[in-house]
Amino acid sequence: QVQLVESGGGFVQAGGSLRLSCAASGSIFSINGMGWYRQAPGKQRELVATITSRGSTNYADSVKGRFTISRDNAKNTVYLQMNSLKPEDTAVYYCNADIQNYSLRYFTEWGQGTQVTVSS
Repeated sequence: QVQLVESGGGFVQAGGSLRLSCAASGSIFSINGMGWYRQAPGKQRELVATITSRGSTNYADSVKGRFTISRDNAKNTVYLQMNSLKPEDTAVYYCNADIQNYSLRYFTEWGQGTQVTVSS
C-alpha cells in the first residue's frame, strides 16, 4: 500500500504565495518522477510541473517563472512553491509519483487533491 498526502492549499489574494507539499508513504522501494497537476471547474486536469529523481524539471508555460517544483528524496516528498498567484491558478491541485514497490512493480499513485483559491 502506498499513499500520497498533500497539504498546503488554501485561499490567497492575487499576487500572494502558497507552498504545497506531497508526502509519499508505504511500501516504496524507489520513486522516479513526481509531479503536480491541477483541475479547474469544468476543465480537464492539466500538468503544472514535473521533476525527475535527479532533479530535472519541466513546467507548463502558464506557470514558468512563478512556480518552482522541488523534492526531498530522503523524505519521499515533492513541493510546489507558487508565487505571484493569479485567479486563473484557482484549481484542485494533485500530486503524483511513479513508484516502484518492494515487489519491483511499477505504478503511478495520485494524491487526493488540495484546493487552491486565488481571489482577484
